[in-house]
Amino acid sequence: MSLGATSRSLRGISVVVALLAVGAAGCADVVDSATDGAKKVVRQRSVFSLAPGDCYNPNSKATETEEFAIEVVPCKEPHEGQVVGEFTIDDEKTFPGDDAVAVIADKRCPVEAQKFAPDTWALPQGADVFYYHPTKESWATGDRSVSCAYTKESGKLTGSLKSAPLNAEQLAYLKGSTAVYDALWMNQPEAEQVEDDLPGYKAQAKAVATALDAHVRALQGIEQPETGKLRAQLEKTAGEWKKASSAGDTDTFYIAYDAAFTGIDPNKTVAARKELKLATTVPADEAEVWAG
Repeated sequence: MSLGATSRSLRGISVVVALLAVGAAGCADVVDSATDGAKKVVRQRSVFSLAPGDCYNPNSKATETEEFAIEVVPCKEPHEGQVVGEFTIDDEKTFPGDDAVAVIADKRCPVEAQKFAPDTWALPQGADVFYYHPTKESWATGDRSVSCAYTKESGKLTGSLKSAPLNAEQLAYLKGSTAVYDALWMNQPEAEQVEDDLPGYKAQAKAVATALDAHVRALQGIEQPETGKLRAQLEKTAGEWKKASSAGDTDTFYIAYDAAFTGIDPNKTVAARKELKLATTVPADEAEVWAG
């Protein structure tokens, strides 16, 4: 999953300028209702006040820009984003730079998003994670917070993305499943051909096998028929990933990898997901990968 970034600033004067500009644009553009512009101004909040659960519309259209104020709206109204988590950068004494902050946010924001909405299959199509992070100027004033959010590639969100409370079995399944696919994609070698980096692909296979072993162990506590079938299939699949991880040559790797990759096809998890009362529509991007 790719992450976009939007920075922010703590310059007080800029907040005032932003509010005045929004009011003027609203009144000019919405000729059929001057109250819309006024409503937008009233809803303006400092970007530093964003909290998990807030639904909002940014004042700027750019995906990478500084934001000083933001329109917080009721989640039942169409909106462009929802804050799903936040964290502070506590282990840096000086501003590490935009790129370093991005590396931190790229790693931690998906974790925060997972807590907010554990079942990513239940998210609207096109939903993606991005974040507001400190700038060099705001860092100097004490800003250390990163606000993680979901937005869409196009169109708007309606309603909160906050997940309803899940039971222990649902959470155990989702935690293990997420770990498996994270192990696959986060360890993807840069080389497109196995011949160009067999050790890298073997390391990836080892990571997936390890995640699958943990997933299978967690599923042992779920005594439901379809989940049991999935557990048996994933246990066999873990064996194929282990074969791939210990392959002595590319031909041996390819033979094991074919069965290993097919074994984690998300379409094969639908029956178990239905049994566990989780979302059952495979996300379009995942479906495309396993469609060949």
